[in-house]
Amino acid sequence: MKQDLEKIIMEWWSNPLPIVTERELDLLPYYNLPLKKVTALVGFRRTGKTFLFFSVIEKIGKENTVYINFEDERFPNDVKVLTTLLDVITEFSGSKSYTLFMDEVQNIDGWEKWARRVTETTNHKLFVTGSSSKLSSNELPTELRGRSLTLDAKPLNFREFLKFKDVDIKLLPDPKILNYMREYLKFGGFPEITIVDEGKKTIILDEYYKTFLKRDVIERHKIRNKVVISQLIKLLLNSPYYTISKLANSLKSLGYNVSKTTVAKYISYLEESYFMKNLELHTQNIKKRDKAPKKPYFVDNFFISRFSNNFSENLGRLMENLVANNIDDCYYWKDYQNHEVDFVVRKLETVSELIQVTYVSNENEINDREIRSLLKASVELKCKNLKIITWDLEDKIKKEKITIKLIPLYKFLLNQPVSN
Repeated sequence: MKQDLEKIIMEWWSNPLPIVTERELDLLPYYNLPLKKVTALVGFRRTGKTFLFFSVIEKIGKENTVYINFEDERFPNDVKVLTTLLDVITEFSGSKSYTLFMDEVQNIDGWEKWARRVTETTNHKLFVTGSSSKLSSNELPTELRGRSLTLDAKPLNFREFLKFKDVDIKLLPDPKILNYMREYLKFGGFPEITIVDEGKKTIILDEYYKTFLKRDVIERHKIRNKVVISQLIKLLLNSPYYTISKLANSLKSLGYNVSKTTVAKYISYLEESYFMKNLELHTQNIKKRDKAPKKPYFVDNFFISRFSNNFSENLGRLMENLVANNIDDCYYWKDYQNHEVDFVVRKLETVSELIQVTYVSNENEINDREIRSLLKASVELKCKNLKIITWDLEDKIKKEKITIKLIPLYKFLLNQPVSN
């Protein structure tokens, strides 16, 4: 093992870094923190975590760093690998301190205790990535509580997507903007996908999906019935709402005798791998919230467009998925008359925005029910900041002394705050 580590470190120091396109998430401020913390960068596979590492490495000097990818087949699942790593670094460079960058470190059982020891007893800095929420701040083991910072690595937002395309939004006519918006809507924001020819996008994205399913779900959780988890994912991708009971019944109708407990467990695995997240009903009644259907949203639009039954009928859902991935702390709202609002956005426990999402280009295309739902929710939730995200329509609607803003999807996405 020692010889392998020596070879890997020497390869790292001798090979040049790849070309890096800057993202909005900048790790340099976390490198410069005076506190000794483990910085964990978490997110779905292929969202660019490694290149975010490379970006900060470029700034601090590659010669001051060591990078290890623990999905390299040369590494056994043994914490002794990490102990040996420190010995090899010391043997190479004496007392010099390095910043250690470790990809998919959760593959090594017991890494948490090792990480704590490194931060407490050495001058090395430690950055880690993982495609499992086990590295997130709310799920880290006790060894690292209070000793770590967690950052989310997401697919490219629309601003970053345009940057990777090397286009200036200010110079684009509206039809060209909408052309890029349609590509982003369908194929999503994985960095590699943004820059490859369209004919290759689906092939590469299908491989992403297979790798995620195999490594992050089936192998990580030792799932025997591979077909059931695949069918469950396709049901979720085609369901604007779900309950555990309905999913279990749907699987049974397809010939799979699966319990509700198993379905709930599988969904937790999908959430843990950052493949999906759930929106819950906005209500003060916790029991009612728990029993109400949940709305599933997915890390990238491609998975919906690839596995939905009919793409042309899912444009509104694809728009909604993009909006969901660009806002935090939100719920959906629904009353006993089935009036519904797609997103109830909260700030500090207070409702700050009510948002509907619909694929329209003309005010006459807006369903009256969507407007009525916004107005009813506005009264009930005491919020007058009402928005409808449209395809390309920008306007205002005044109803009952309340103004509803109509905002094109691309403008909504471009104006979202930078999350850092």
